[in-house]
Amino acid sequence: MFGHPAAGAILSQMDRLGSNHAFLMVSGTLNRQTDEIQKITKALGARCAGLFDAMPAHTPREAVIAAANMAREVKADLIVTVGGGSITDGAKAVQLCLANGIDDVDGIERIRVHRGVDPEMNAPTVRQISVPTTIAGGEFSAIAGVTDRSTHVKQMLRHPLVVPRATILDPAMTVHTPEWLFLSTGIRAVDHCVEAICSRETHPYADAQSVKGLAMLADALPRVKANPGDLDARMDAQLGTWLSMGALAAGVPMGASHGIGYVLGAAFDVPHGYTSCIMLPAVMRWNAPDNAERQMIVAAAMGFPGKNAADVLDAFIRSLGMPRSLSEMRVSPEHFDAIAAQAMRTPWVPRNPRRIDGPAQIREILLLAA
Repeated sequence: MFGHPAAGAILSQMDRLGSNHAFLMVSGTLNRQTDEIQKITKALGARCAGLFDAMPAHTPREAVIAAANMAREVKADLIVTVGGGSITDGAKAVQLCLANGIDDVDGIERIRVHRGVDPEMNAPTVRQISVPTTIAGGEFSAIAGVTDRSTHVKQMLRHPLVVPRATILDPAMTVHTPEWLFLSTGIRAVDHCVEAICSRETHPYADAQSVKGLAMLADALPRVKANPGDLDARMDAQLGTWLSMGALAAGVPMGASHGIGYVLGAAFDVPHGYTSCIMLPAVMRWNAPDNAERQMIVAAAMGFPGKNAADVLDAFIRSLGMPRSLSEMRVSPEHFDAIAAQAMRTPWVPRNPRRIDGPAQIREILLLAA
């Protein structure tokens, strides 16, 4: 849904789904520093069964279990998320915990993806609707990333039914999002489009969404930067993000930017969007010998036909004031061997368009981003 205020849209979706006990998982900042969550709880009245506002970045397993146990206790029949990607992913994980009787951290081992293989598990029955306040696009995917704090590794959970039953795009809800967070998650959405366009496994249906999404994001993000109150620009960015997830939903894999980003987020606490700001141009440069023709589509969609796509992306990310090097995130060459070894175990590195045979090649990419 788009073009409708969040509170009313949530109510209409609850009516559609026949829900009467909504468990809200919301941004702590929005809850404590604005009245946006209060507007929603007031609109829901007795249909709001409970509220959780303590999900840290990168969705640690401990917070997932705390939310799942609370949702179980209040007999939730729907989860409503209002916030960024960590909260959206957290609720997806909560759906699987509720369906599979998981009430402690170790139980997550039973439902996570192991070596690319999905475990057998019950399908979620308590589903989710999402009001995103950032634009990384997780609300349109069937994948959740959950961090194991004991190993600093981001683990994947997935099930076709963890995709929210509805996503509500209300640009007014994003005005409170810090500028760096909104714009950097916008680059995450750009990364979805770019890695899809450049994938060896893409197809015309996916391209139609990725190319249009990239064009909308390339146009909208500078407008938000220039005028943070421009709700039309924010809506265009949100719609571009929706399109950015179409290829992934249609089976097109991501590449090394996403794979390395998983490691940087979990092991070094680099914000989700910043990983794309730093890694995407480096990955494009490294991949260029193998997919130069596809990279031309990227440059053209961003308004620079005939230019080098990595240069176009670099200049675009800099123009938004986003970080462009690992050193800015206090990640230095002494860490590269460990990052490279871990990145090889992510689901996306093996699907990178230029084949990556071992950690030494990941190290080459990291040096381009140093």
